[in-house]
Amino acid sequence: MGSVSDHPICATCGVQFPRGHDLERCPVCDEERQYVGYGGQQWTTLEALRGDHANVLRQEPRGLWGVGTEPWFGIGQRALIVPGEDADGAPANLLWDCISLVDDDTVRRIGELGGLAAIAISHPHYYSAMLEWSEAFGGIPVYVHADDARWVEHCVRGRADPVRLWEGDAFEVLPGRTLLNLRVHFAGGTVVHWPGSDGRGAVCSGDILQVVSDRRWVSFMYSYPNLIPEHPDTVRRAVRMLEPYDFDMVYGAWWGKILDGAQVEGGAKVAVRRSAERYLRHLGEAL
Repeated sequence: MGSVSDHPICATCGVQFPRGHDLERCPVCDEERQYVGYGGQQWTTLEALRGDHANVLRQEPRGLWGVGTEPWFGIGQRALIVPGEDADGAPANLLWDCISLVDDDTVRRIGELGGLAAIAISHPHYYSAMLEWSEAFGGIPVYVHADDARWVEHCVRGRADPVRLWEGDAFEVLPGRTLLNLRVHFAGGTVVHWPGSDGRGAVCSGDILQVVSDRRWVSFMYSYPNLIPEHPDTVRRAVRMLEPYDFDMVYGAWWGKILDGAQVEGGAKVAVRRSAERYLRHLGEAL
């Protein structure tokens, strides 16, 4: 890869900011949905991460690959490589969500899987080093919902900008991979629907739909670390948004956080609806 970036990366959320950013605060962490680490605001760089961390690629169920960093860094999410083709039938993988570390070995290994044609990100906590990832794969576009545009501005100021803001409820970012703006967690909170390698369908959800420790269920939160519940109307809207789409898998944001419809009564889509009903019931509401 090219010269190592020295742009600051927040050690708590893993989001990269432009050189010259005010190191007194991370605007992503200094907000009620996130938090400043117990040791105070701390920073690192991509150069430092490449020195003491490494990425691992692991095959996930039903044709996806995950990409995560070890040892754990930031929020600890792993990205997903969602396979498919472009309009001409050529291989065109989508990177779903992002991580802070990208290096030559990662680029080489993903290249062996067909490379990347685009990046799409669920919400600002996972912007990570999105511009570095775009550059590493030839300046590919990064898709973020327009309702989160103010968060993008923190990250791209003064840099080449591959970010593409999309609007509305749904957008087919690549053939067969449709972004859905559920509005959970952030106004631009997005999942991606994928028909799946076996035709059963899947939703890659980040933590917009949070696959919980009991993997028969998901949950919905405005803030996960600070335990602020999502608004009932937003949860109802999310369920309505998913209704036209068939899916029997929900891939959460971390290794192992997968709701497999083959292992739950009624399948994954029913489990999401059942989860919403349970969530709302405990708020004294109904779906």
